[in-house]
Amino acid sequence: MTERFRITLGQMNPTAGDLTGNAALAQEVWAAGRDAGADLVALPEMFLTGQNDGRLRDRDFLRETARQLETLAKVCADGPALAIGAPWQEKEALYNAYLILQDGKLQQRVLKHDLRPEERVLFTPGPISGPVVVSGLRIGCPIGTDASLPDVAETLEETGAEILLVPDAAPYHRDAMDQRLNHMVARVVETSLPLIHLNRTGGEDHALFDGASFALNRGGSLARQLPAFADTIAHVDLEHGAEGWRIESGDIAPQGDTMEKDYQALVEGLRDQLRKRNAGRAVLSFAGDANSALVAVAAVDAVGPEKLFCALFADNDTIAAPQADAEALTTSLGCSFRSADLSPITEQIAETLDRSTVSTDSQLSERLRGLLLQTMADTLDALPLSTANRTDLHADHSFPGEAAGLYAPARALNDEETLALCHWRNSNHRGWMKGPSGEVVPAVYLAN
Repeated sequence: MTERFRITLGQMNPTAGDLTGNAALAQEVWAAGRDAGADLVALPEMFLTGQNDGRLRDRDFLRETARQLETLAKVCADGPALAIGAPWQEKEALYNAYLILQDGKLQQRVLKHDLRPEERVLFTPGPISGPVVVSGLRIGCPIGTDASLPDVAETLEETGAEILLVPDAAPYHRDAMDQRLNHMVARVVETSLPLIHLNRTGGEDHALFDGASFALNRGGSLARQLPAFADTIAHVDLEHGAEGWRIESGDIAPQGDTMEKDYQALVEGLRDQLRKRNAGRAVLSFAGDANSALVAVAAVDAVGPEKLFCALFADNDTIAAPQADAEALTTSLGCSFRSADLSPITEQIAETLDRSTVSTDSQLSERLRGLLLQTMADTLDALPLSTANRTDLHADHSFPGEAAGLYAPARALNDEETLALCHWRNSNHRGWMKGPSGEVVPAVYLAN
């Protein structure tokens, strides 16, 4: 019987719909595992296509996915097995699957059983299957939410699994890491099996996946922890003894507190959006509140001050930051700033159209701001940013004219959380921030 087993984990960031790029990234991780003498190289859930790509309804895209899997299996034939998440079609049913590629072909597959609500419109629930076998080791692979409840893991233990490997694509939200760890500890206690949780990184739409993968031994003791929000390739060793398999202890990356993780999620999500949308810069218009300040600071921390362009579009009928306050913020950040008075333009439009045909001057101003911001974004090859947070979105204060095509980094935050993060950023600076240290958010914004 195998006495040692090495798994190479690829906590990485796929791009939705980029089959070629994601396959190349998988090959990179596989090559690292091969060179390190791994028995298995593992990647997260739905890695090949991305988690929420709308093309999963496209039959041509699914056929190309299947061809890419065949090619990947052949390229990775001479070395360790490769476990990768991808959609899998059987007749008319589409499954969220975890596939084991070895010796040049697809050898084994696992189908996800417990689907997230948003997955049910695309995927068919799969049956609970037994463990896969790689180099003599029986590995149970509950996919994502399959590990949130005990039924799948218990069935895997009863059918002979010796360890659990959970490929996931779990998005970040406040307390997400603690909840995830608690669920996985429960599975370990219930099954008495060591467990590896492998999460992806990067963003898709407004979701951000935070990585922070980890490994647990019997009793729930933490053996390994990978960094949050960072692409990481890690080699995890297992050793077989009298009580079964045990994960050897290794690096446990420090995890920030709640405020730091919230702010880093804001920054990393924005940074990844610019990269995946091929935008060289970001633009935003001030709305005169802490939201505007927080988004501006986060954008500078994400991409640097030279890649952020801020504008103040004000008129007599809109609430906007005074120009002096906006200039003070942008000066402290070192980014570009420009202001413009929209009053003459809105007045001319209203007169031209006849005021009786214009619903409100405020709505006209909102639409004009949106048009100008989008025009700036197109001219500068930039991503237009919305400064709306969750409170604004619920109250419909998110500038309707700016809605289309904008990315809202702070959409998950309420007003209280926005202010708290502004205060936190004024008192903290980390190596992953590209902006300046110190009190970068002026006090005038913190009074709102």
